[in-house]
Amino acid sequence: MNHGVYVSQQATSVSTPVVAESGVPFVVGLAPVQAADKPAAPGTPVLCTSWAEAVEKLGYSDDWAAYTLCEFMYSHFKLFACQPVIFCNVLDIATAKTEVPASDIAVTDHKVKLPIAAIDDEGLVVKEQGGSGATYKKGSDYSTYYDGEFLVIEAIQDGGAYAASKLNVAYNKVTPDSVDDAAVATGMESIELCLTTLGVVPDLICAPGYSQQATVAAAMTAKAGNINGLFRAKALIDIDSGSSGATSYTAAITKKNTANIADEDEVALWPMLKLGDHKFHMSTQLAGLIAQVDSGNGGCPYESPSNKNFQCDAMVLEDGTEVNLTLAQANILNDNGILTALNFMGNWLAWGNYTACYPANTDVKDYLIPVSRMFGWVGNTLIRTFWSKLDRPMTSRLIDTVLDSANIWLNGLVGMGYLLGARVEMLESENPLTNLMAGIIKLHVYMTPPSPAQEIDFALEYDASYVTSALQG
Repeated sequence: MNHGVYVSQQATSVSTPVVAESGVPFVVGLAPVQAADKPAAPGTPVLCTSWAEAVEKLGYSDDWAAYTLCEFMYSHFKLFACQPVIFCNVLDIATAKTEVPASDIAVTDHKVKLPIAAIDDEGLVVKEQGGSGATYKKGSDYSTYYDGEFLVIEAIQDGGAYAASKLNVAYNKVTPDSVDDAAVATGMESIELCLTTLGVVPDLICAPGYSQQATVAAAMTAKAGNINGLFRAKALIDIDSGSSGATSYTAAITKKNTANIADEDEVALWPMLKLGDHKFHMSTQLAGLIAQVDSGNGGCPYESPSNKNFQCDAMVLEDGTEVNLTLAQANILNDNGILTALNFMGNWLAWGNYTACYPANTDVKDYLIPVSRMFGWVGNTLIRTFWSKLDRPMTSRLIDTVLDSANIWLNGLVGMGYLLGARVEMLESENPLTNLMAGIIKLHVYMTPPSPAQEIDFALEYDASYVTSALQG
């Protein structure tokens, strides 16, 4: 016998929800990792929470045509001030490279500048002018570092190369153009590693510069509907605005149809955006805008990015030709499931609320971007929250814990205005005895996210009674 008063603790009967991430992009493309201080391995997901971290792990170059991930990191961190981003670089500098023959290069201020494509590896050989003399040693005769768009070879004072007016240099350079669409499509598979290696499930999938290619778009869409066999995301797909693509808004509609961009997990965009001298794929800026809007709503994706500011001063085709759409033209694109930009009230705004499945699919949970994203987000959250309940004894206590926890969380979303109403029930008709005996429970979630207010109509009427009250009162 224990003589006294004792206290024990029991597990809480209501689970705290593990809320799924929202507005987190997974971006596949090419980065100048030869210039990175701590280069990430190719083909692996890399989580970055700041510009400095992205540059450290991936490098940076203003040559966005060659290094597509640089466009995204500039937009997301510099323009939209959002984080995190998960990058996947598919440029392997160990294989995607070629030799540059030795040649004499002029020395300025004891420095030789090679293009950023130059790789600082064993292939970098520095000799006396002409190449027939001494071979200089790194660390004693010269040092190397990347600075902006250059690999700099700097002669060390008291070293043998310090007084040289020219240096004979041979090196390897990276060849981004050798990476094809298939490599980018294959890189999409790395999204499966995000949860296990980073603890994050992205809900936006991007491939700026490549998403307009059919093989890449197909890979993006396949993953958007089935990450780890469980989770859902949205694939942001650019419609080609190059010479072989769509150079008018009517051609964009045709291109969308012929490219079979018509899935509820796709958001189709046309054309591109420009800010100063920089051109952006619209998918790049939409990812930043979505993350910005989600962050403003506590990480809940219930609000549409439409009618919110892009960071641009023009809308352009791939060759830089400016595009200006009227409201009617932009609405025609929207009516065909294409999101675009509109400069109508003094600012360049994202314009459109429909996923790519519209108008073929008119199920509200599929074709409205915020409604569809809410269904995906709620589903992702329920999976992560109740995964820990799997394989426990299936008792009424377990079922009540799941139902109560889910309903409390959903009621909270309703209270914050993120849902108009929601509930979870266990319906007898959906749970036959044979399923229960086999350990299978089906819970039915009823939920209604608010639709975006796409049209507000004012009816104006002349009321003669005001004449009487005003003049005869």
